[in-house]
Amino acid sequence: QVQLVESGGGLVQPGGSLRLSCVASGILFRIYRMGWYRQAPGKQRELVAQITSDGKTTYADSAKGRFTISRDNAKNTVFLQMNSLNPEDTAVYYCNAGTLGPIYWGQGTQVTVSS
Repeated sequence: QVQLVESGGGLVQPGGSLRLSCVASGILFRIYRMGWYRQAPGKQRELVAQITSDGKTTYADSAKGRFTISRDNAKNTVFLQMNSLNPEDTAVYYCNAGTLGPIYWGQGTQVTVSS
């Protein structure tokens, strides 16, 4: 059974930082492209950042320069370091695992940026 379990969300003030983690089980993690998506209320889910099996990264324009995606294949974990957060970053953040076959999603973790 495939599971992606996110953690690290919470309430943070504008300008603050959070580090999200996603632990995967039931997949051969090292061959998967891993991504972070987010969905704000009333909006469509959007890609935030992605890292390939060989470590290549891509970012949404809104995340460039502020967010960093990384992975630890030994721990089946993907991270999203988020700095300089602003209220527009408030959303549920989802972990995603994809390859040539099925795509898997986590249950999401809430990030709220507010003073």
